Amino acid sequence: ALPISRLLEAILKLLPLDTYVDLPAAVMALVEDDRRRGLQTPVWAKYTELLGKAGAQSCLEKVERFAFYERAKKAFAVVATGETALYGNLILKKGVLAPEEQT
Repeated sequence: ALPISRLLEAILKLLPLDTYVDLPAAVMALVEDDRRRGLQTPVWAKYTELLGKAGAQSCLEKVERFAFYERAKKAFAVVATGETALYGNLILKKGVLAPEEQT
């Protein structure tokens, strides 16, 4: 199974993020019980690192659980991986593919 971090790294080389929004990447926010327990989400740090390398200027948007599900239903594409990290789902907002520079 391919970990999402490797897949995300490959996707970000081909898919530019939307530069006209503050938060072009979103994860599902911790539900109250998990937040109270202090559940850690180390995969988010890896996402932030990879998104930063791809030019994202901000952190991940944390979206309430059911709002995340609704947003995911409207996604253009869904990629299933073998990722098992808790709260590892990620939504990306695609930007404009810039025309190649003419020389």
